[in-house]
Amino acid sequence: MQNHEVVEAEGHLIDSHLMEEIFDKVVEYQGRFEVEQFQIGRTNSDSSYLRLKVETPDKASMEHLLQQLLALGCAPVDNSDAHLKPISNDCCAPEDFYSTTNHRTMVRHRNQWIDVQNQRMDALIVVKENQAYCRRLRDIKAGDLVVAGMRGIRVIPESKERDRLSFAFMSNGISSERQVETAVKQAAALMGAAREDGKKIVVVAGPVVVHTGGARGLIDLIRNGWVSALLTGNALGVHDIEAALLGTSLGVRLSDGRQEEHGHRNHMRAINMIYCAGGIRGAVEKGSLKSGILFECVRHDVPFVLAGSLRDDGPLPDTITDMNAAQDAYAEQLQGAGIVLCLGSMLHSIAVGNMLPGWVKIVCVDINPAVATKVSDRGTGQAIGVVTDVGLFLNLLPAELKALTVEHTK
Repeated sequence: MQNHEVVEAEGHLIDSHLMEEIFDKVVEYQGRFEVEQFQIGRTNSDSSYLRLKVETPDKASMEHLLQQLLALGCAPVDNSDAHLKPISNDCCAPEDFYSTTNHRTMVRHRNQWIDVQNQRMDALIVVKENQAYCRRLRDIKAGDLVVAGMRGIRVIPESKERDRLSFAFMSNGISSERQVETAVKQAAALMGAAREDGKKIVVVAGPVVVHTGGARGLIDLIRNGWVSALLTGNALGVHDIEAALLGTSLGVRLSDGRQEEHGHRNHMRAINMIYCAGGIRGAVEKGSLKSGILFECVRHDVPFVLAGSLRDDGPLPDTITDMNAAQDAYAEQLQGAGIVLCLGSMLHSIAVGNMLPGWVKIVCVDINPAVATKVSDRGTGQAIGVVTDVGLFLNLLPAELKALTVEHTK
């Protein structure tokens, strides 16, 4: 017996290739479809509308298909409210809870569509007092009402921007053949647009920033107000401080690339100095730490978060070793972000991508193209990969931002 369902989708369905993805998904799940209505947008700002009748051989196939279609912005047209189930025990959700994507989401409650706040992927939706929120599994409490099933939910995928800023690279994915200068110029323009919109510019950085000589460029960005927050790990903090105090990174002299005698101990000496000063801010205030990335963050009141890991030496006293607390600290700094620069850190880039809504742009810079690919494959489809040396990218970026500022002041 065939199962029938009528679904609808609205948006830039052709430009974003959503319509063909919807059709392909129905076929993939052994279904059939019939287009009942299609209206194409006539201008760049007009959206298109699709109403589709779908059939599957059984109910289970239909439920699986609806889950897939929902992520593509295609929802049933029955206009029923979202099904809410109460939580009996903390951190324990009903088996059929709805797991969110990073796309804009709405739920129907009391015959009205309401926006879901704090959008992020892999969360639940809690409805309270006519408002809806994304909440992580570990944060749900007994008595919370969570959305279950597939009804009364609308997902609105990000549309391809038709001629916004003429960024061809935004549709080109990950390429090692893209000119570095072009990528830098376009990234600078995105940063300028974020600043004009009053949005934060967040930098996620790995220790490669120090190893490749990119610290100078990042310091320049911090000094000139282009960094709203720095998210990183213990490693960057240690290597940055080691470089500032002793001129080495992992015992290698930054001046000539040669191994310092007994240099393998330098990172531990750096950590010890910070402990003796009572932390990074204490080291700056006492004059023990006089340069470097974290020195500039303290000096210019740029918040930074150091997230720990199992392999950390020390770690620095400022490093957050509780992973839940580190996630919370990252998420707090990502609130209000307009663009995130991910510089040479695969794990932190993936983590940040999981926390962001789909409309926050990510520029992922790494010499290894697999890094940007992994970030994108884990659901952060808005991530754009720039395959190049992180140090080169960072040292070109300040000049481009300066030119952009001069152009805007004319």
